[in-house]
Amino acid sequence: MRLLFIGFGTVGQGLAELLVEKERHLKKAYGIDFSTVGISDMLKGSLVNAGGIDLAAALEKAGSGEKLSELPGEEFTGDALEMIRTVDADVVLEATYTDIKTGEPATSHIRKALERGMHVVTSNKGPTALHYQELALLAREKGVRFLFEGTVMSGTPLLNLLRETLAGSEVLELKGILNGTTNYILTRMEEGLAYDDALKKAQDLGYAEAVPDADVLGWDALAKVTILAKVMYDAKGDPFDFPCEGITKISASDIVEAKERGKRFKLIGRVWKEGNLAKAAVAPEEVDMGHPLAGIMGATNAVTVTTDTLGDVTIVGPGAGRRETGFSLLIDLIEIARKD
Repeated sequence: MRLLFIGFGTVGQGLAELLVEKERHLKKAYGIDFSTVGISDMLKGSLVNAGGIDLAAALEKAGSGEKLSELPGEEFTGDALEMIRTVDADVVLEATYTDIKTGEPATSHIRKALERGMHVVTSNKGPTALHYQELALLAREKGVRFLFEGTVMSGTPLLNLLRETLAGSEVLELKGILNGTTNYILTRMEEGLAYDDALKKAQDLGYAEAVPDADVLGWDALAKVTILAKVMYDAKGDPFDFPCEGITKISASDIVEAKERGKRFKLIGRVWKEGNLAKAAVAPEEVDMGHPLAGIMGATNAVTVTTDTLGDVTIVGPGAGRRETGFSLLIDLIEIARKD
């Protein structure tokens, strides 16, 4: 399995660490032999080596701020798209930054890789939320896989649960906490902090960006419910076609009053169908304390899947993190190896 990394930041390095750590296990348990034939990164430099790049050495260079081009191989001076066009690989690992509004440049990376007959694994929400049907169709036409477990709950395998474990069930609704940053803020507000102070704590811990709009205005969760709506119900809308409200209007007094009524505020993403029409929405909700989602505190994610066979099934786990998101890419690599 020849791997091509497009993006070697937090997520790419998280996967690389797992590949180095689990190389022997992957071969023994799944028969996976892999080599990394290329790495493209805007900041760390780009390198190709048909004989295989030493991932442990690449991680060391990236960690020390040195250029990847100092490693054995050939420095690549073109951009990521040019590397995909010219380097022969079996799987492209697309882990560049997310642009929910345009999906670029990641969509172009994925499209070109699929056109060349390469499998694609990505954690990038933009292309999947905006162009899922097109990319999935292209993958089928080319006889390759387009997998994106890490786009919804990072390493917590919700998409695998829906595709594999709940196969044969009709999914009536998905409802959950899809953004750990806002859940952390609401948790701290319940402890007595004002919104601004809770946000500052989230920023200090690295949960929230300096400009936190994608989290607190609900856009990150919106991209995720759009992906779920497209995967589960073949929805045609783009993220901003669905209603979305964040947590910025919730006050500490609102949280206290909800708790007195036996409820707890959560930012909830929902996906469901009305007749043949797929619906999705993100908004704060007062969740009853008896519901599994009410007990999810801090930066954790959780989704309740309502089915016709088992009733409610709730999956809980981390929704972000270097190793966790890297693991989501590893899940998809193993899926490709199993099916090939």
